[in-house]
This record gives sequence, C-alpha cells and structure tokens, in this order.
Amino acid sequence: MWKPLLTSPSYLEETLVEEFTLRLELEGHRLLDLHGPADITKETTEAIVNAANSSLLGGGGVDGAIHSAGGPSILAECKRIVAEIGSLAAGNAVITTGGRLRAKYVVHTVGPVFYGGGRGEAQTLASCYRESIRMADDHGIHSLAFPAISTGAFGYPAADAAQVAVPATLDALTHATHVNHVRFVMFDIATLKTYATAVERLHRSGTITPVRIERASA
Repeated sequence: MWKPLLTSPSYLEETLVEEFTLRLELEGHRLLDLHGPADITKETTEAIVNAANSSLLGGGGVDGAIHSAGGPSILAECKRIVAEIGSLAAGNAVITTGGRLRAKYVVHTVGPVFYGGGRGEAQTLASCYRESIRMADDHGIHSLAFPAISTGAFGYPAADAAQVAVPATLDALTHATHVNHVRFVMFDIATLKTYATAVERLHRSGTITPVRIERASA
C-alpha cells in the first residue's frame, strides 16, 4: 500500500528489511521510482536496461541474469547488432527484444570502468542513462527500469555513481516525449539507500520539487 509523505523527512527513516519502493511524482505526471531489494529480470516495465559489456555477448552480474532469464533471442539480436556496428562503446545504448522477460525490450548500455574518477567516468556514466532513455523514447516506450550501472564488477562506488545517475536520469526524463516512468531497481538495500539519499539531497536543495512523494513496503 502506498503511503504519502506529507512533509520532507528522510526518505528512508524506517529500518528497511523487506522490499521497498519510493515513488516521486514530478511535473507532467512523470514518475521516478526507487525499488529494492529486487530482481530487475522480473520487472514489468516496458523495457529494462542491461548493464552490458562492449561485446554484447553476455557476462556476469545483471548482464548474465538478463540473458539467462530472457533466453537466446536476446543474444541473437545482440550478435546481429555487433555484426553491424562492432563493439558498443561505453556510454552508448542499443535495444533488443526482451525475449522471455516480462519486459518487451532490453536496452543495453555499457558503463564505465572506474579508475578513480579522472578518466571521464562521470560523463560516460551520465551518458548511459541519457542514451538509454533516448533509445527507449525513440521506440515509443513509456516505462523503463535501470540497475545501478557500473557499481558491480566495474568498480564504480555506489555513492559516487548515484550522484551522477540520478540527475542525469531526471534531466532525460524531463525532456522525453514518451518515457514517463523510470524505476531504479536495486539488488540490495544498501544501494537502494544510497540512491534514495541522492534523490533526497536534490529535493532538499530545491533542484527537484516533486508534486507527491509516496513509499510502499512489501
């Protein structure tokens, strides 16, 4: 059940031990969700985003889970894309079928490997979110779910990544024509808290002014 937050306390003032969703309604009836702990392969948004590697041939973590759950049709389309464009550069995005997933599409983007922040990692990470939303928008998709790109094997610290991912996503969502609902789907509660804190800071600073804030627990 959704419970409105009538004031602006900490978004995560309660101890979170089960599945949790924070929802912000923004101007223009656009929604931003933070959800977790959860499995992105089970999301029912029209598209989910895969934190892919440049070969587009699958791998570990989210990438491997999506290919495993979605079946061989995703890999087949990835191979066709690679045959046309070669490897996918970090910060760019392509789209394939969702195969057996609940989501109809998968947007594949390659996040940056973190080398300390001095090699343009923040710009590349921001591009992942902007380009994924642009790709979804170009295909008339209305809802899209993101993992915490680059925070796993690519080593991007979650707190630093959140400071990049949240503003980039909000900016792209504001300018999208079709995409009106974005969800951050976090594998663990610590990452969820980190990204919620980044959203809260933007709210408290006045950078964003949600029309409504709600939260729900399983």
